[in-house]
Amino acid sequence: MSIKRLNHAVLYVSDLQRSLDFYVGTLGFRVLSQFPGAAFLQAADSANDHDLGLFQVGDTGPRPARGVGLYHLAWEVDTLGALTEMGRRLGEAGALTGAGDHGSTKALYGADPDGIEFEVCWMVPDASILDELEPGTPPTRPLDLNAEIAKYGADTPGGPREDFGVWEQIRAR
Repeated sequence: MSIKRLNHAVLYVSDLQRSLDFYVGTLGFRVLSQFPGAAFLQAADSANDHDLGLFQVGDTGPRPARGVGLYHLAWEVDTLGALTEMGRRLGEAGALTGAGDHGSTKALYGADPDGIEFEVCWMVPDASILDELEPGTPPTRPLDLNAEIAKYGADTPGGPREDFGVWEQIRAR
């Protein structure tokens, strides 16, 4: 598997505001976006679209029956070709559970034999981020890997994000 690095983690938390206070106030993360029951945060020197996602469990959260803890980890691959191969392998193993186009990332979702969820993603190159994250575009769309390969090429390296200013431009929209 051509995993390049851990891209982000997503946690289920019992009290979103308390967790935000901790991760922002203690560890120096900044809030990129927030909506009822959820927030996406970025580490101070990161160029990721997010490094940490927080989802509150309970009446306002996405999965009331689930307790606090890890929701999923996301590993990053270098190319769309590697992501396609990962999809093939996950499918053959019966472990592929979904896919999504998040604009800045193209993602596959899976579960291990114990049902622990994970994501494998490819990061859009910096030069294309603003085009991918146009205002009003839904945060998650169906993923068409063939169309993405036609657009970017199977062997085009994704991130890392070196242009930290792109996220400032996006937030300013």
